[in-house]
Amino acid sequence: MPTPAPWFLRARLKPRQLMLLSTISEEGNIHRAAEALNMSQPAASKLLKDLEDVLGISLFERLPRGMRPTWYGETLVRHARIALSSLREAGQEIEAIKSGRFGEVGVGAIIGPAMGFMPYAIATVAREQPNLHVRLQVSSSDLLIEDLLQGKLDIMIGRLFERHDKTNLLYEKLCEEPVCAVARPGHTLLKETSLKLDQLEKSQWIVPPMGSVLRHRFDLMFHEAGLTAPRQIIETSEVLFASTMLQQSDFIAVIPTDVARYLAHFGMVAILPIELSCHMDAFGIITRKDWLLSPGAKVVLKALKAAAITTYGADIVIRDP
Repeated sequence: MPTPAPWFLRARLKPRQLMLLSTISEEGNIHRAAEALNMSQPAASKLLKDLEDVLGISLFERLPRGMRPTWYGETLVRHARIALSSLREAGQEIEAIKSGRFGEVGVGAIIGPAMGFMPYAIATVAREQPNLHVRLQVSSSDLLIEDLLQGKLDIMIGRLFERHDKTNLLYEKLCEEPVCAVARPGHTLLKETSLKLDQLEKSQWIVPPMGSVLRHRFDLMFHEAGLTAPRQIIETSEVLFASTMLQQSDFIAVIPTDVARYLAHFGMVAILPIELSCHMDAFGIITRKDWLLSPGAKVVLKALKAAAITTYGADIVIRDP
């Protein structure tokens, strides 16, 4: 018995229909969606009706003032966006190859590994594949995961928390992320050979914003030691601001150890002689299970893994691209 054709071939699904589904979902109105796609409303309505008739389902609820996706519609819209993103990616890769480049790879990372092992990995890629364009985005894990799922990134280095939907994500752990306390070079606390936490209780601190994981653990560290969390604080997640602020004051800051070592190497900060217990959760390499990596992305992934093994001794597998 011959294998039946895939449903999207039987439904004669067209890219134009995928674009219409996505745009109606965004606009909430078929008239505005038609305008955005430079087509008439009757043509848009017919395109949508033809698809609903073939599938035998209703993709949108018709409301007095617009349209809202049904559960069927939400499912198809989500996959339509993935398909359109993949087609855009294919076009970009083809144009890159035609112009003499090997392609473009989007990589995202949280700040610790971005300033730790990633420069070595990207430098390796630049030597081995000089025509490969690597685009790096440094942000929080939440924002990076969102961009990864939307196809804006190929690979990310970050964390997965309980709140994240891991259904289509592949995670390979690299290491725990320690943090440390830093101050300006010449700070009086650097005269100590070993500091205790109670010596820092009254200090002025630069700390992550309230609601962040590190801020919670920072405050908890003092409470568990029977101390009061510092009250003279500046809240920021901007490392460059923190390092500049340190150089002009006696504040101290809590930042990832990888970042601290980088800044200390250039004399911008000095690491205080104390081991903090408020370390961060492990981070790792995250890719999508439902997304095939391009040849260029495979090259970058291999370089990232090699650099991570060298830097952290990470127990991960390197496969040929």
